[in-house]
Amino acid sequence: MHFAPLTTPPRPFGASRIHVSALGFGAGHIGGTQMTEQEAGTLLNRAVDLGVTFIDTARGYGMSEERIGRHLSHRRKDFVLASKCGYSIPGYDDWSPEGIRAGVDMALRLMRTDYLDIMLLHSCPRATLDTPGLIDALDEAVKSGKVLSIGYSGENEDLDYALSLGRFSAIETSVNIFDQRGIAKALQATQKQNIGVIAKRPLGNAPWRYAERPVGNYCEPYWERMTAMEAHKIVEESGLAWDELALRFTVFTEGVGTAIVGTSSTTNLQHNVEIVNKGALPDSLVQRLRKAFKQHDTDWVGQI
Repeated sequence: MHFAPLTTPPRPFGASRIHVSALGFGAGHIGGTQMTEQEAGTLLNRAVDLGVTFIDTARGYGMSEERIGRHLSHRRKDFVLASKCGYSIPGYDDWSPEGIRAGVDMALRLMRTDYLDIMLLHSCPRATLDTPGLIDALDEAVKSGKVLSIGYSGENEDLDYALSLGRFSAIETSVNIFDQRGIAKALQATQKQNIGVIAKRPLGNAPWRYAERPVGNYCEPYWERMTAMEAHKIVEESGLAWDELALRFTVFTEGVGTAIVGTSSTTNLQHNVEIVNKGALPDSLVQRLRKAFKQHDTDWVGQI
């Protein structure tokens, strides 16, 4: 069976020597027990085969790091690997320099690699960033060759503070049609500082799946924003499917290096590749989405 690969060229990632695929693979889904070992291996290798060569994982994603090591370590030069740290290392305090060092080493061991392309502090608050020696521990990992680029994953004032420190070469933040505040602020700052950007939640958790406001579902804020923006009308008049509109909006937002989408399905993975291969949305449609967000923004902060 033939699978159409990603045709969008790899992009430079900030000032680093890393190049990333425009569409990235969010490896959260492969960490759960609902997916078998064989399914996880097939999905990971299919992503790389299709040119979705940026893989994003984290210490908190269950078996994700372990499965990446088991199924992809033999192809290490074929993909860019990012993980997140700061917590859940047995025998070490969370958000301590010692815990960061141990977290880097554990990630290397689990993923069976000599180096990580990117290691991010995982959504810690501003006060944590001021912990003596915390960022220094990541700098040490860079100096030793264990990590190529260090960064911060987070939102809002915490992200602004992280950027103000001038110590990170990468960030991960929410960018989608319902979460646009960072486009005008954080992404402008990253371009000035030549910092690589990983855009998470490009589909905004797909709130269009629900006819009424969901309860107990993480996309509730996005559903409310979607409704206020009258985004259904924009989608209908565009003639595009919801997922196509959302994914193309994020992937081709200026300043975004890679947009990560998590999935447990090779079919969905292929579909996302086909969407991105269509390229950027018409500028008039982008501006309409930007205007709708700005007009209805009532303190719509970034979703962690």
